[in-house]
Amino acid sequence: MKKIGTLLAVFVLGALAFAAENAGGSGTGSGLVAIGVGLAIGLSALGTGFAQSRIGAAAVGAVAEKPSMFGTAIIFLLLPETLVIFGFLFAFLLLGRM
Repeated sequence: MKKIGTLLAVFVLGALAFAAENAGGSGTGSGLVAIGVGLAIGLSALGTGFAQSRIGAAAVGAVAEKPSMFGTAIIFLLLPETLVIFGFLFAFLLLGRM
């Protein structure tokens, strides 16, 4: 658990550094929006990867036992991708505020 916390801290501090660098002196508001954009995309992708790892393993097991479950397994594997799509949507909405 300590490794995950350290990794998360590195990602957040890296996002802060890049946001401060790319703010361009236009105030703290645009820097915070840049942090929000990075977190929206990054955390949605991280959650999707975690969900797909669990679902993928279960889907392979289900298809190995019953090959007719292939279509259902693919649908369940694609469902977490909507998290990334929502992350991109929120990122574009936030970029419109810059």
